Amino acid sequence: MKTNLLIFLFNVFTQITFSQLKVNYCFECHENIGDKVAESFKKDVHKEKGITCAGCHGGDAASEVLEQAMSKEKGFIGVPKGDDISKTCAKCHSNAKIMVKDFNSILPRNQYESLVTSVHGQLSNTGKERIVQCTTCHQSHGIVSVKNPTSPVYPINVVKTCARCHSNATYIRAYNPSLPIDQLDKYRTSVHGIKNSQGDVKVAACSDCHGSHDILSAKDTKSKVYAINIPNTCGECHSNSQYMKEYHIPSDQVKKFSKSVHGVALLEKHDLGAPACNDCHGNHGAVPPNVESISSVCGICHAINASLFSSSPHKKAFDKNKFPECETCHGYHEIVAANDELLGVSPEAVCSRCHKENENPKGYIAAQEMRQLIDSLENYEKYADSIVTEAEQKGMEVSDIKFKLRDVHQSKLQSRTTVHAFDVVKFKETVGKGIEIASVSAAEGKKSIDEYYFRRWGLGIATIIITIVVIALYLTIRRIEQNQSK
Repeated sequence: MKTNLLIFLFNVFTQITFSQLKVNYCFECHENIGDKVAESFKKDVHKEKGITCAGCHGGDAASEVLEQAMSKEKGFIGVPKGDDISKTCAKCHSNAKIMVKDFNSILPRNQYESLVTSVHGQLSNTGKERIVQCTTCHQSHGIVSVKNPTSPVYPINVVKTCARCHSNATYIRAYNPSLPIDQLDKYRTSVHGIKNSQGDVKVAACSDCHGSHDILSAKDTKSKVYAINIPNTCGECHSNSQYMKEYHIPSDQVKKFSKSVHGVALLEKHDLGAPACNDCHGNHGAVPPNVESISSVCGICHAINASLFSSSPHKKAFDKNKFPECETCHGYHEIVAANDELLGVSPEAVCSRCHKENENPKGYIAAQEMRQLIDSLENYEKYADSIVTEAEQKGMEVSDIKFKLRDVHQSKLQSRTTVHAFDVVKFKETVGKGIEIASVSAAEGKKSIDEYYFRRWGLGIATIIITIVVIALYLTIRRIEQNQSK
């Protein structure tokens, strides 16, 4: 134990001593002439680690003779250009031996590889270099740790760093005209952006959602902001109870969402049309929908439902009591599939939360009647389906009747939309169409079954007649043969 400690202290002392004694005449010369680059390099993390100018530019920083210091024989390359910039950084940052053994760094060694395969690693307009180099975000001579508040990629500053390009209409138009350039403005209106501008380093900034070196297109299945991956991306913070504790926000949203009708469709069925977190909360302008906006958010997809509700008697009551519209009945993260059990006056029905037999009786009676109607439609559909199925099993042609039965199911779906109007007359009209179609289908199915039995009786009688005729012919032929043989 003591031996290991002594070795560790020796290595640290050796490294510090080496850093302090390492000569860097390049820096001294540039500092003496008042070069701004040298001034920036004073605070550079690489200088603190004992890396001289030659570490990136090549040459011999220990030589006072200009010709020798900048000699090509000594490896002098001057100022790296284009992709050579990132390759120069990668010489150390992709080398585990240098990063771990020489500098005891825990930085990942795959930043360069991630950059190359990222959306920023694509060719720039010149066609000769990538869109982004390491220095684009980290600077060149004033590079500091990401934990340093002066770093361009410090959480408070990274949004401005990204916006240098992403808020530039001319620049973005050259690469992807469809990309909006108001992300920063929207972000500043979000809960994340407001807290970020107040100095909160914990809230989500660009790199928290999009990644840092490994940023991919939102259409890439490996992207952190690909639709199916978004709940996990948001959950990195929002599912961490300790992380969210100071914000007094529950940490079970992703868990609830994954079990909801939306979550099952997105995460299990991989239906990209199903909403993820950002579809309801927004992307860069993410906020919790308030009472006034919830119906507008849901109405983006459920437009007819929202329209019917807005003209319903519930609209006025909800506004008066300041109830959130859709959320009051359906919930938000844990939204379940709409089924008939939600309607009516039973204990599990949504209507019974507000409407009782002796409290808001008008709504109670309406809910009870609508549930009876939907139950009748359900029973008619089951009856018609059983009749048609029986006819089909007996070998009768019922494809037209089965096709007609699909309209009954459609009527059920329409009734679940019409219910948002909370108008018994309209609801009865929608359900009535389905009941009528089911009745006609059942009658046609019964007719097919009757025809089946009619055909069976006809075949049976015909078979008996044919059998009698055959026997009669046989006896007649035998009689004739006997008479001929006498």
